[in-house]
Amino acid sequence: GAEFIDSYVFNQVEHIRFNSTVGKYVGYTEHGVYNAETWNKGSVLAQELGALERYCKPNAAILYSAVLDKT
Repeated sequence: GAEFIDSYVFNQVEHIRFNSTVGKYVGYTEHGVYNAETWNKGSVLAQELGALERYCKPNAAILYSAVLDKT
């Protein structure tokens, strides 16, 4: 299956990531952990999950085929 990852990087350090397999945000720095906890409780997570359902899942097969056609 496909996995959607949305990473937030600043100065080449990944601070926070949404991973569709995990289904929530995970923080990798002190600031990232704080934001992940906040985002997972509020509307930010709902928006990310909505984008996953609206855009990623319906278009995954199309995008995957496009990649395979170029290899």
